[in-house]
Order: sequence, then structure tokens, then C-alpha cells
Amino acid sequence: MGELPALVGDLALILVIAGVVTVIFKRLGQPLVLGYIVAGFLCGPHMGMGWFPTIGDREDVQVWADIGVIFMMFNLGLEFSFKKIMKLGSSPFIAACSIIFCMMCLGAVAGHLFGWSKINCLFLGGMLAMSSTTIIFKALDDLGLKQQRFAGSVLSVLVIEDILGILLMVLLAMFAAGSQLEGSAFLGSLVKLVVVLVLWFTVGIFLIPTLLRSYRKWISRESLLIISIGLCFLMVVVASKMGYSAAFGAFMMGSILAETIEAEQITDVIGPVKDFFGAIFFVSVGMLVDPQILLDYWGPILILVLIILLGQSILGTLSYLLSGLPLKVAMQCGFSMAQIGEFAFIIAAMGVSLRVTADYLYPIVVAVSVITTFITPYMMRLALPAYSGLERRLPTKLRAALRHTSSVETASKENDWHDLFVVMAQIVLLYSVVVVAVIGVMLSGVMPLLVGLAGERWGRLACCVLTIALVAPFLNGIVLRRNHSKPFLRLRQNQQNRFPLLFTILARFVYSAVAIFYIIGSTVAVPVLLRVLLAFVLMALILLSGHVGRLNMLFETLFVRNLHSREVRDERRGQRKPAYAERLLERDIHISVLTLPMNTQLAGKSLRELALTRRYDVMVVSILREGQRLNTPGAEARLFPGDKIQVIGGDKQLQRFAQVVQASVHPALERDDDREMLLRSITITADSPFLNKKVSQSRLREDYHCMLIGFEEGDEHLGKASAERVFLQGDVVWVVGERAALRELLAADK
Repeated sequence: MGELPALVGDLALILVIAGVVTVIFKRLGQPLVLGYIVAGFLCGPHMGMGWFPTIGDREDVQVWADIGVIFMMFNLGLEFSFKKIMKLGSSPFIAACSIIFCMMCLGAVAGHLFGWSKINCLFLGGMLAMSSTTIIFKALDDLGLKQQRFAGSVLSVLVIEDILGILLMVLLAMFAAGSQLEGSAFLGSLVKLVVVLVLWFTVGIFLIPTLLRSYRKWISRESLLIISIGLCFLMVVVASKMGYSAAFGAFMMGSILAETIEAEQITDVIGPVKDFFGAIFFVSVGMLVDPQILLDYWGPILILVLIILLGQSILGTLSYLLSGLPLKVAMQCGFSMAQIGEFAFIIAAMGVSLRVTADYLYPIVVAVSVITTFITPYMMRLALPAYSGLERRLPTKLRAALRHTSSVETASKENDWHDLFVVMAQIVLLYSVVVVAVIGVMLSGVMPLLVGLAGERWGRLACCVLTIALVAPFLNGIVLRRNHSKPFLRLRQNQQNRFPLLFTILARFVYSAVAIFYIIGSTVAVPVLLRVLLAFVLMALILLSGHVGRLNMLFETLFVRNLHSREVRDERRGQRKPAYAERLLERDIHISVLTLPMNTQLAGKSLRELALTRRYDVMVVSILREGQRLNTPGAEARLFPGDKIQVIGGDKQLQRFAQVVQASVHPALERDDDREMLLRSITITADSPFLNKKVSQSRLREDYHCMLIGFEEGDEHLGKASAERVFLQGDVVWVVGERAALRELLAADK
């Protein structure tokens, strides 16, 4: 085979050390991320003294670590949904934006006071801006707090932070590239980013779910894995060509696939690959930890830890209050987010790869993350005592006001004009992005090819005709779509609204004609007045063409079908959360979903036997089983392993019941070989408890958990063990049972 590549030895070293360290951390109840970082430090170049072997080629390992970032962002995209984000309302957006802005400012100011450069301060602010979803979720799980009301609010904000973190990474990369993004240049880059986001998402929803649905019966798990990874890296390449980061492209492809029916299966098949490369990434993070730098910068490390703990606790609480949560819940949320994690490492790694941040910044951030991660559970526990102490010192009126939800999302009367403008703006924005993309591709890519094939004059004319034909269905949609929506029809019933409604149609007509005007002017030499006339005439023909209208309807129907395919399937299976869940929060109770373990002792018991309302003050409102929903189950309804039960109750009641569900499991044997079924022979003696008893009276199964196979009758033949057969002295019987049961039986027969 020849000489073994250095990368193979490096991977062996990394994975063996990481495996051992993570087992230790798991035993200690600490996040595996910290174990990977410690493993990286142990096999990194800074360990010194020859205590541990070190890797030979850091560049190859760094390549694998970069792939790990791609898979982590791809997996993050798979768990993300644009529709879910829009349904969260404005409260999580307000809290997330406030927290990110405040923490970025604190980080940048701290870096400035340390005397660091502008770019280091900027990256430091980005690293401190976002909390760790992984660490918070694990801490909530370990402390049994996932069922409490504040946990849902925290996770909603973390989802918003993740998408804002992607945009932040793109902007930081732009700054790091050396471009002075000020004024119009910055606004232009931001507009370009929004256009790219909408375009990728729109085209992706049009194409990818359709292709997967068409070939679903030929796609196995293995094929789905290859296709998913292929699409991920294709988008990574496209994003890189357009000047964006690989992580951004991976996230976008993940978010597109998240809208497909295959999303859960993709997450399942991609999980082991993500875990493998993600482990290498976090190990590479630990390799950059230099103990000497930590000693030299222990002061900034402690200050940054305090900034995160106090900043998230105080400013995070204020941000949640601003979003409309009561003081108690806001403080629980703010105290829970007092740490940094994966995104800080990814931003730090980006700064290192772009060679714009100082060498000391990476290990400092890692040290801050490790310290704050260890403190996270204690901060969560501190929230309620801190709330109790603060509440006692607040004025009575302020205390009463902060106890209740003051949501910024107040209900308003139905406004048809508002509803109409919202749906029109959505259509205009969506179709405009597609039109701009088609025009850009045709003019910059296709027109030079046509000119080379047919000459300057005819090539440009062909490009003009093709471009108008391609954008015609979308221009038709801009003008005509939503003119038969419910708000439009209700407004049209009033005579005074006729002219304003006509004006909205004319405005969209002129807007669409401008696009044709631009296409003609960019391809063929036509006088301005003739160009204007052609634009309006062609636009009128597009609106009158039934074929173009049907194409637009086909495109929109396909897009809507792909976008809502998962929701339709979940509704059919009964897996959607009930609509009243959000309203329960106004009454200080909420709905939680608990999954019964496969070895639960609650299996087979009816709701009457369990008496959940009397014992735990919770109510089971639905049982989800095998894709079916049993709503308002009766007292005789029974629970089975794997059931998902929707339960209503308060924070304390739900937390207590969740602990009961997790604890009510059959104890597992420490060794699997204890469950092995063995065959043994027993000789009936004068002292045997079975002597002169019938088989039916022996109670072998009931008392000894063993089963009688037969009586030995010589010549290796076993006679049938009938119920009336009597055990006689000297009989040799053969029984089957577990090791412990046989041991007990043999002891009794002696």
C-alpha cells in the first residue's frame, strides 16, 4: 500500500482521544462540545512536554474542520423554517435583535478598551452576540426545565439568533474583505444579500421538492444521503462564487430542504456525518488554545465572562420585557442565555481563515465559552431567587404591571386595506426578485452566446424576445394576482374604493412595463418613445394572454404546494400543534408534548388508573400515535410506549409530570448477558419442591420465571411435558430461563 498518509494517523489520534475524553465528559454530565475542545487541546501543538502525541499536518485537519462547519450549518438549516419564523410573531424578533445589538456593542466597546484593533473589536462583538442553542437545550434538559413556559420563549429567540447570525457572518466577511461598506455601498450590499436570499429560496422551493417528489419511489436512504450532501456542496460552491461564505450556502440549502417532506429523513441520514465532521471542527478549535496566551490575557477573559453573565442577565431580561413577557419569565430567559458557543467558534474560525483577527482572539473566546458553559446551569437556577429578591424591592404598582404579559402584539380590528397591501407586497417582492434574476442571467450570460452564434443584431434581438417570454408569467402575476382575494373583493363592494383599487392595478401595470422597457433598452437600439410604446403594448398583450396567465397560475400553485407540503402532511397525520396553544400562555398555563419511553411502566394503563389530574394537576388533551391523533381521550384510553401526549398545565406541574414520565421506566440490567436464555437439566431429588407435583401445580413460570421443555426419556429424547404429568424422584427435566432465574431454580431444587 505504500507509506500511510499523515492525515490517517492524525484522524486516528483525534478520534481516539476525542472518544475517551467525551466519554469522561458524558459521565460528568458536561456538554460533549467541551470534551471535543479538551481533546483538541491535548493533541494540539501547544500541549508541550511530549505528554501527548500531536498531529502532524494541521492544514489537512483544518480542511476537515471547514467541512464540519458546512455540515453544522446545513443541519441548522434543516431545523430552520421560514414559515415557522413568520408565525412566531414580532416578540422573538424584538428580543433577538435587542440582545444581539446590545451584546455586540458591549463586545466592541470592551475590545476598544483593551486597545484592540477595529476589526478585532468587530469580530469580538459578533462572537459575544449569540448564545449557544446546543448548550442551552442540554442544560434545560438536564435541569428538567424544558416543559416550563420560558423554555419555549428562549428556543424561539435562539432560532431568530441563528438566522441573524448567518447574516452577521456575511456582513463580517464583507468588512474583513477590506471593502469600506459605508452609506450607499453598505445599503447596496444589504439589498443584494436580500435579493440573493429570496432568489435562492424561491428557485429552490420551485425545483427541489418537485424533483424529490417525482423520484421519491426510487430514492433509498443511501441515495437520499448522497443527494442531500451533493445539493449542500453545490450551494456552497454557488455561494462562494458569488462572494459569500460556504457556511451561508450550506445554511440556505438546508433551509430549502427543510420545507420538503423528506426533511426529517434527511436530518436522520445526515446526522452521523454531521457529528463526525462537527467533532473534528471542535477538536480543531481546541488545538488553537495556547495556555501561554490564556495566562497573558487572563484579565480580558474574566472581564468578557462578566460582560456575558451580566449583559445577558440584565440586557437580555430587558429585551424579553420589551418583547412583551412578564418579569419572571423574562428573567428566566435572560439568565438562561448567559453563555456563548458554536457560533462564536465559527465566527472566530472565519476570522482566522480570512487572516484578519489576531492570534490571541481565538483562544480567548474559547476560554470564555468554556467558563460560561460551566456556569450556565447555575445561572438558570439563580433566575428565580433573583426574581424573588428584585420583586420585593420594586414599587407595588410597577410590580403588578410587570407580573402580567404586556405583549406588543395587540389585537386590532380587521383592516382590509392593510391585508390587501401585505399580500400584494409579498407577490410583488417575490416575482420581482425572479424577474431581476432572469434579466441578469440573460443579459450577462446568454446574450454573449447568442451574439456569438447569430451576430450582434440578431443575437440581441433573440435575447430580447427570450427574456420577455421568460419573465412574462411573472409580470402577469405582479399585475393580476390577488385581484380576486377576499380583502380585494370586500373593498370593491364599496363604491368609494373602486378608484383606489384601480390605481393599485395601474401602478403595478406601470411597474411591470418598466421591466420590459429596461429589457428592450438593454438589448436592441430603439428610440425612447418607441420603447415606451412597445413596453405598454407588450405588457397589455401579456395580461390578455390566457396562456401566460395559466403559466403563472401553474408556477404559483407549484410553489405553494411545495412550500406547504410538510404542513399538509402533518395536518393529515395529526401532528400539528393545536391553534389554542398560544392563547393558553395568557392564563399562565401552556401545552407541552411528552414522549413516553419505550420501556415505560405507564404502558397499558388507562387515564382513569393513572389519575393524572388528581395526582399531578395536568390534563391529557391529545394522544399522538403512529401518525394519528386521539383528541380529548376518555378515561378508558390507554397509553402505549412511544405515544406523544399533549398535556396542559402550569410550569411546576408539567415539570413534575415530565420527571415522573422519565423516571417511570423498567430498570435495565447492567449486563446484557444476564438476559440471555439458557437451557439446563435438573434432576428431581427427594428434597425437590416439585416432587410428586403435577406440571400444572409446579408454578415454574410464576415463581421461578422458567419454562419446562420436557422430560428426558433416554436416547436423547424428550417426552412431552403435559400439564397432568407428575414429577417423580430421579426424573431429569429440561428447562429454559434467564441466567439469574435458573440460578434461583437450581438452588431451590437442591
